[in-house]
Amino acid sequence: MTSKERIALALKHQEADRIPISDTIWNTTILRWRQEGLPEDKGPWDYFGFDGWVAIGADISLQLPSETIEDTEDYVISRNADGAVTKYWKKSTSTPELIDFLITDRKKWEEYKERAKYNESRVNFDSAVAAFKRGSETGYPVQYFNGIGYDWWQRIVGPVNMLIGMIEDPEWIKEMYQANADLNITIMEEMMARGIEFDSAFFWDDLGYRNGTLFSPTMYRELLFPYHKRLCDFCNGKGMSVVLHSCGNVSNFMPMFVEAGFACIQPLEVKSGMDLFELKKKYGEKVTLMGGIDVRAMALGGEALEKEVIEKITFAKKGGGYIYHSDHSVPDNVSFHSYSQLISLVRKYGKY
Repeated sequence: MTSKERIALALKHQEADRIPISDTIWNTTILRWRQEGLPEDKGPWDYFGFDGWVAIGADISLQLPSETIEDTEDYVISRNADGAVTKYWKKSTSTPELIDFLITDRKKWEEYKERAKYNESRVNFDSAVAAFKRGSETGYPVQYFNGIGYDWWQRIVGPVNMLIGMIEDPEWIKEMYQANADLNITIMEEMMARGIEFDSAFFWDDLGYRNGTLFSPTMYRELLFPYHKRLCDFCNGKGMSVVLHSCGNVSNFMPMFVEAGFACIQPLEVKSGMDLFELKKKYGEKVTLMGGIDVRAMALGGEALEKEVIEKITFAKKGGGYIYHSDHSVPDNVSFHSYSQLISLVRKYGKY
C-alpha cells in the first residue's frame, strides 16, 4: 500500500494495513543522530520509511527587502521580507525571538497592504510542477503548505499588537485575515491552472499555549473562524482534505475546527493538556487526529516510551482516523536509539 493510499484511508476514517507514520525532526536532533548511528547518506524520512506528503508552498510575505543586521558565532539578527526583526540562534533549534515590527497598527497596514496581494513572483512554477510530478510518480500525496490566520500575522505585527488589535480594531485584524486567505486561494488556483493536483492542504496557525487558547472561543468565532471556513470550503470544493497544525491546548476550539471543515488536527501537544484519549472519544468520527505521542516519553525511552506508544496507538487507531506524529516535533534530547525503539513500536502496534 502506498503512502497516498494509506493517508487517504486515515483521512476517511477507514483502516489501512497500518496507521500512517510521519514526523517533524529538529535539525539539531538529526546532527545528534548522525553521531549515534543515522547514516550520513540518509535522512530520517528515508531511514525510518515515513509516510507523508510532497509539500508545495509559495511566498506569501510582503516581499520587502530583507537584510542581516548582526551575525555572530551564536546568533543572527535580521529583518525579514515582512519587515519584522528576528533573532535566530545558530546552535539550537527554537522559534525565533521577535524583536521589532514594521506593521503595528491599521495606519501601517494601509501603507503596505497592497504588498499582500498575488503576483507571479510568489511561486516558482517550474519547481512546483516538478514536485507534483515527483509525488505522482513515487506514491506520495501532494499537499499545499502555508501559514494562515492569527499565527501568520502575529509574526508580522507582533503578538501583543495582534491581541490588542483584536479587541480595539477587529476590522483591521479581519482585513488581514481575509488578505491572507485570498492570497492562499489565488496561489492554489494558479497552481491548479498549471496542472498541479493537490490531495490536501496543510495550514499552520498556532492558537494555543500550555494552559489553553490564546483568546476566547467567542473571539475565534467572530474574527478568525470565517477565514478558516473560507479556506476549507475552497479546498474541500476541490477535493482536498485540510490539515490544521495548531500548537498548544486548542481543546476549546475543536468543535469549531470541525465545523470550519478541517479534516485533520495536528500535533495534539500533550504537555499543554491535549488528551489523545479524550479527543478520540469526542471527535474520532469527525476529524482525523495526528500526533499526541509525548516527546518527553521519547526522551526517557525504555518502559516509559513503550507504555506511551502501546496505550495510545492501540486506542487511537481503532476505526481509522489516526496518523502517528510526535506531539510537536522531536527535540535533541531524544536519542537515535530511543527514536528507533519508538518507530518499531509504532509499526508493530499500528498494524490493523
